[in-house]
Amino acid sequence: MQSQSHRFKQNVSVALEDVSLQKALSRVQEGFVDKRAAVVSTLPEFEQLREQGREIRNHVLDHLDFYLRRFENRVQALGGQVHWAENAEQARDIVRDICRRVEAKTVIKGKSMISEEIALNEALELDGLDVVESDLGEYILQLAQEPPSHIIAPAIHKTRAQISELFYNAHQKLGYTKKLDTVPDLVNEAREVLRSRYLEADVGITGANFLVAETGSNIIVTNEGNGDLSCTLPRVHIVTASIDKVVPTLDDASALLRLLARSATGQEITSYTTFSSGPKRAGDADGPDEYHVVLLDNGRTEMLAGAFRDMLRCIRCGACMNHCPVYGAIGGHSHRWGYPGPIGSVLTPNFLGLEEAGDLANACTLNGHCASVCPVKIPLPDLLREHRRRQFERKLQPLPARLALAAWAGIARRPWIYQPLMATGIGMLRLLSRGRGKFKSLPMLGAWTRTRDLPAPQSRTFQTLWKKQRGKR
Repeated sequence: MQSQSHRFKQNVSVALEDVSLQKALSRVQEGFVDKRAAVVSTLPEFEQLREQGREIRNHVLDHLDFYLRRFENRVQALGGQVHWAENAEQARDIVRDICRRVEAKTVIKGKSMISEEIALNEALELDGLDVVESDLGEYILQLAQEPPSHIIAPAIHKTRAQISELFYNAHQKLGYTKKLDTVPDLVNEAREVLRSRYLEADVGITGANFLVAETGSNIIVTNEGNGDLSCTLPRVHIVTASIDKVVPTLDDASALLRLLARSATGQEITSYTTFSSGPKRAGDADGPDEYHVVLLDNGRTEMLAGAFRDMLRCIRCGACMNHCPVYGAIGGHSHRWGYPGPIGSVLTPNFLGLEEAGDLANACTLNGHCASVCPVKIPLPDLLREHRRRQFERKLQPLPARLALAAWAGIARRPWIYQPLMATGIGMLRLLSRGRGKFKSLPMLGAWTRTRDLPAPQSRTFQTLWKKQRGKR
């Protein structure tokens, strides 16, 4: 996917005015946030499970080379093959070479964020391959020629009417001439259209939620069963995964699976949890003749040794973006790269550079909600602040912004200046609010007040109240 992160501000302005998008994004709250809260409330040990998940992921990162080699050895013992890709170009070439060698004509794909990261579909199509997405959300976006806007619900930005129009236009040539308006009808039509594509496919490509070093297994979780068909019916199965997806044992994978579904969709477990361990063996009823795992680095080794190491704990549940007020307002397409929301705001500058994607970290309000719901306790606000610090240090921000930050830092470090200045400013704002408790407009804050009110400050600063309370004691 071609990056357009440098257009982030323009993309945001468009998203905020898009009525259909705003209607679609309103479903995030009831569809993910409320369901997560409900299912977490029934599991008293959830916080202990989060800590366990954090420890498992940290242990893997401390011994990543060992577990990757162990995984490779187990895959080879089962008759599969592991391929190592340093960057996106190498990963694309590996997959293309496999497809050429087996003379593939059709590829069926399960959902894979790595394939988005390396722009795999485009590369295979340039080779003349017919590439079909099997995940319903990804299939919808393939018809719309759009990238995903969410890592677990890629088409969440689409309304039912938009999907109905897409299916009507795309499926007429296949004999489907009725425009549908209910979810079950749309799903059934997609199922009928896709079913024959599984049987025709020469190669199936899936992602990986986890790679188990103990068994050499790849784990994918789905709610549609499309992943099972994508990895068992074609004669060649290719797994695309990043090096940080490995876990030591099946027990570790089980603990992380308990976190994943609850954090992602508010389920105790997804409908399908599929383990793939090598090619078909003698006596197996189904399965591929060849099994390949493409392990992608693409800058992750550098992250492992740097300030953004914690980001490699991520299990791609999407909870951070579900609870992010910025994502809830602008969606994922404003980022215009594979990873939207808080994780994208941390990852994308690491992959593309701060010069290209620095605006993403500055969009965050640093409210901390993302960190409070992360199942493996990634300190996302701290990582976003680190991007901002590096921007300031390298003078990548506009001069007025740098001067304002420098002035603020100078004042904040001097309490004898800061406290009376804040007290004066708060007093003036209180007067200007005229007792209404909020502002509908303020000079230089029009971008904020155009879409929301700005609460007026309390009558006294925290320092003033604290001193008064201390005096009483």
